[in-house]
Amino acid sequence: MTDPTSENGEIETDFEVGQDNIDGNLGPIGFDIHNPVFVISGITSVVFVLLTMIFPDQAGAVFLAVRNFATTKLDWMFMIIVNFFVIFCIVLIFLPMSKVRLGGEDAVPEYSYPAWFAMLFAAGMGIGLLFFGVLEPVYHMNVSGPLGVPSPIAADGSIIAENVEAARAMGLAATFYHWGLHGWAVYAIMALALALFTYNKGLPFSIRSCFYPILGERVWGWSGHIIDILAVFATLFGLATSLGLGAQQANAGFNFAFGLEISTNVQVIIIVLVTAVALVSVWRGLDGGVKVLSEVNMGVAILFFLFVLFAGPTLIGLSGFWTGLIAYTQELIPLSNPFGRTDDAYREGWTAFYWAWWVSWAPFVGMFIARVSKGRTVREFIVCVLLIPSLIIFVWMGVFGGIAIDQILTSPETSLVKANVIDSYSPELSLFGMLNELPFTKTASTIAIVLALVFFVTSSDSGSLVVDTITAGGKIDAPVPQRIFWCVVEGLIAIVLLIGGGLSALQAGVTATGVPFSILMLVMCYTIYKGLRSEPRV
Repeated sequence: MTDPTSENGEIETDFEVGQDNIDGNLGPIGFDIHNPVFVISGITSVVFVLLTMIFPDQAGAVFLAVRNFATTKLDWMFMIIVNFFVIFCIVLIFLPMSKVRLGGEDAVPEYSYPAWFAMLFAAGMGIGLLFFGVLEPVYHMNVSGPLGVPSPIAADGSIIAENVEAARAMGLAATFYHWGLHGWAVYAIMALALALFTYNKGLPFSIRSCFYPILGERVWGWSGHIIDILAVFATLFGLATSLGLGAQQANAGFNFAFGLEISTNVQVIIIVLVTAVALVSVWRGLDGGVKVLSEVNMGVAILFFLFVLFAGPTLIGLSGFWTGLIAYTQELIPLSNPFGRTDDAYREGWTAFYWAWWVSWAPFVGMFIARVSKGRTVREFIVCVLLIPSLIIFVWMGVFGGIAIDQILTSPETSLVKANVIDSYSPELSLFGMLNELPFTKTASTIAIVLALVFFVTSSDSGSLVVDTITAGGKIDAPVPQRIFWCVVEGLIAIVLLIGGGLSALQAGVTATGVPFSILMLVMCYTIYKGLRSEPRV
């Protein structure tokens, strides 16, 4: 169909933001909710929480079956789709339409580069940076054998010298692959579509608006309702996975530093306390809460990184970055290939889950990045969103992973990283195992715990703002109690997933919502191209 666009590129529609909303007051509490998106999403979420609490064992079995099916049967689909996202972004950079400015020709950025980077990085990464920064390079070096590279650690624990360099490089490259261009291309697609159709086309700030070139006015009906409801659940389960991992790592950190027991009950208490802090941030809003916490978190993360770099073997840490970056560029295409491979444990157990996780986070992070990216050109937007966070992650994981790998290869008998990741597989303790061999271990571990908790908070409050926007029909100034409701729901879902099956349950929620949403995002690439064609260029 042909878009009803005006000369300046805006889409002409009779729809008004909030026209289907129900607003009013329940006593002193005001509400302004979209009908039926809020109602269906809210009721379904509450029912899910209740059923999982009543039938935890049965829920755990279902979660495990869902995860196994999605990661072993649909791994090829996730890989092809995410590969396409990377290619689409790169091609778009070089097309003339990349000169389009988000918000129109006269739009100017609302945030400086440092503030912009801090917000998109804190919201887009969250707990993963701390949880997997040591775990994944070490694990891939030894266990899963990406692309068939043999482990440097023999069955008796001795080091096989001729396997060391190749395994070290592959461990880092395989990690960079999961946290680099592919993941950020997922975010870039979603954020670009939202920014384009909101700021340039004049449509509501909602996922459904991105599909107007295909659905036309039907996007305001049930087709659009289903899209937004899927976006809500993708966001809730994507966040719940991160909150669950964050609780596990914080619990492990408290155990390592202060002897607090590791248990589901403690993790539940951590989620409750952090959710309470997130409620305060949500109440303060984007500039007063999320922006401030993101910038503080970025500052603490930089100091923590510099401590590890200079307190540990500095040259080895830096060499980890360079080794990983070179290996990543060399192995990017083989790692991206979905067919004819024998490394099932890596491709299915890690890559398929990661791509589902990134996709499930895309509605949340995409909406958040779009909200803070007005005034950027499409080319500037894609280049920065793809490269800046990827390079920061490569430096972080190269240093942390490189130092941890060196600890294992130098002293395999005494390395706590080896004991936690390779021998017993206690992934939540991997970071603290690495810190154990650095000076000021207890202080550094405490800072790591605080950093994990603040990442926890920034993810929760950012996600609450985004879900609230979707369920308020695209309004960005809905009543605060609605944001608080979704913040509480996120915490409850994380809690019941932990109770109902732990890590496998967290992964199941992500993969289940990632499947349909990855297909929607593939269609979104077409709507982006069609929308940009009618835009004036600077």
